[in-house]
Amino acid sequence: MNNLNTEKIIDKLKNMLKPKRLKHSINVANCAVKLSEIYGCDKDKAYLAGLVHDCAKYFTNDQIEVYVKKYDIELDPMEVDNIALSHSVIGSYVIQDVFNIKDVDIINAVRYHTTGRENMSILEKVILMADMIEEGRDFPGVDYLRELSFGGQLNKALIDSFNNTIKFVIDNDQLIHLRSISARNYLMQENR
Repeated sequence: MNNLNTEKIIDKLKNMLKPKRLKHSINVANCAVKLSEIYGCDKDKAYLAGLVHDCAKYFTNDQIEVYVKKYDIELDPMEVDNIALSHSVIGSYVIQDVFNIKDVDIINAVRYHTTGRENMSILEKVILMADMIEEGRDFPGVDYLRELSFGGQLNKALIDSFNNTIKFVIDNDQLIHLRSISARNYLMQENR
């Protein structure tokens, strides 16, 4: 990733994200690079995916509607009117439109960084975990997730992360996205 492209992307993101979220995105990109070095995936793709992963996080309902119509995006019932879930799906189209990112690996890493999915690629796993453990994150158990992730136990970190998320969602009486359950179960079977 050359610096010129990175600067242009960050300039565009400044207009799309709040300053705190932009800092988070840069942290995710840097964390993704560190994880990619451990798990052997493309550092440039990891950096780029981390940088743009939340580009649709603050979209208004009008912006969401524009993208859904323009690209015929099918949001599942849990994603409709739920930007916390839908920003990743919509973002996977935004990065193609706004940043001209056509790489399928990066598109999928952005698309599934919130829920995960069965049989994730290494890049998808790296972006999901980098989003969870970047240096600005501070929640109970984050240090353990960092220890696992940086210690060569990415799948274990992902399983623990899904477990924590599912428990949190249950405790807050919210719906659990089926992709997250499928992702967790797939990893559990893969890790046996």
